[in-house]
Amino acid sequence: MNAIAKAIDALNEAFGRLIAPLIAVITLIVIYDIAMRFFIGRPSDWAFDVTKMLFGVHFMLMAAYGLRHHAHVEVDVLKRLLSRRKQAALEILGYLIFFVPFIWMLLTLGWAFFERSFSRGETTYGMVAIPVYPVKAVIVIAAFLILLQAVAIVIRAIQQLREEESA
Repeated sequence: MNAIAKAIDALNEAFGRLIAPLIAVITLIVIYDIAMRFFIGRPSDWAFDVTKMLFGVHFMLMAAYGLRHHAHVEVDVLKRLLSRRKQAALEILGYLIFFVPFIWMLLTLGWAFFERSFSRGETTYGMVAIPVYPVKAVIVIAAFLILLQAVAIVIRAIQQLREEESA
């Protein structure tokens, strides 16, 4: 079980490190667009749509990395008052009752969202028609990576419960 959790952690760590520099690309495109406005007097036809899409991709794909590093907001005021065993049990219940159904919904509805966009050949409405379905596919990929990271967290919580029982 621990090997599975470590493999999931390694996957999301590598994916996060691969995607993180995308923010630099987004920044460069924004700087380019600002320069175009300043020097030519008009923005590029594609930069706004591309930066908006890339930022969405960056945000979604970094979510599992953030979950792996506990970077998301967590209200643990009451959780800290509990024993380690009760904390692990609460974590398992929280993920199974709230998190997994939400991610399942994100996967299924995200897939339908992507499929509809792909079948219609959906594009942006700007001067340059950029395909939208790759960005919508990212919803499904991100949900899958987040679900995997949740599995790793639940595995660790189960191990914590087992350690507390044997102690």
